[in-house]
Amino acid sequence: MDRQFLLARTDHTPLEAIGRLVALQAQEPNWAYVGLWSRIHGFTQSELAALLEDRQVVRSGLLRSTQHLAAADDFRRLRPLLQPVLDRTAGSPHFARNSTGLDATSLVATGLDLLAGGTLPRKELARRLAERHPGRDGRILAGEVELRTPLVHGAVTGAWGSWGNRSAVSVTPAEAWLGRPMATVATTAIAKDSAKELIRRYLVAFGPAGVKDVQAWCGLTRLTEVVAEMRAELRCYSGPDGRELIDLADAELPDPETPAPVRLLPAFDNALLGHADRTRVISDEDRKRVMPGQAQVRPTFLVDGRVHGTWSLASGTLRLTPFRPLRSTDRAALEQEADRLLPFVGGGMVSCSDPVATRSS
Repeated sequence: MDRQFLLARTDHTPLEAIGRLVALQAQEPNWAYVGLWSRIHGFTQSELAALLEDRQVVRSGLLRSTQHLAAADDFRRLRPLLQPVLDRTAGSPHFARNSTGLDATSLVATGLDLLAGGTLPRKELARRLAERHPGRDGRILAGEVELRTPLVHGAVTGAWGSWGNRSAVSVTPAEAWLGRPMATVATTAIAKDSAKELIRRYLVAFGPAGVKDVQAWCGLTRLTEVVAEMRAELRCYSGPDGRELIDLADAELPDPETPAPVRLLPAFDNALLGHADRTRVISDEDRKRVMPGQAQVRPTFLVDGRVHGTWSLASGTLRLTPFRPLRSTDRAALEQEADRLLPFVGGGMVSCSDPVATRSS
């Protein structure tokens, strides 16, 4: 929680905070703004919008092949390292069924040719790809191109907007958008050095953690041998279950008695998704409520550093849904935090329901 800026809001700039977190989950554009609001003193939507407009922050496929916001320089270095993960997703049955008989390299070349170094709405790229490849779903082809080569979403795509409505996605080749080439990880040695740096960055934001946690967060595999080469700069702990946890040798741990204040987290927040062992922040029982489907992670609230319920915004009402009874002091703190969030998200009132009933076995 401390390394996620969830024990106390930070005075870092939004760009610095995004860099500290490595990347910010941005499946739905609005949620990234809420994630920063929960972590930064006085954060406003215009600050992130300006970073996107100035191309200091970009939105694109990154960790686990999902949409993230990342600092431009981080994206240039990390996307090539993570490309095998995105290629693996592009080879999954959903895409493979649609592209049977198509050469992936040729498909990417066609997509880049259609973009011609400029910007197109994703739906227009899909239409043109379908014209080139009759009988195939152009939307799936466009999605595969976006996975196999770095395309950046336009600033409007990541803008703060109406809840539940995504702005039309436009895509541009990353190098054209950023005006700089992507980093090179063509050799094993360079890739290993890049992986070490990624592990260090992960530990700054999520450590102490196990190797499997790093892999679950980024999607890369076989990091055990990379960590083995880093032992001299790491400190090892034993987790509650006896599992080894690694950390940077100079990383400080907060006093275990430090209070963890109530916090509202957006949907898909990496504080919940950044570990293979998610029980450190959410119980297995509660996880089924928060993540009912493979592509769904509901917005949550934390009490004492653990998920204690979900929240939603509909018709101007911010609804809090606890999973179990709250102490009166926690309930008051939760409602106060929700009241502070209301002006930011455009809500008019807070409603806190009774705890969700659990089924008996």
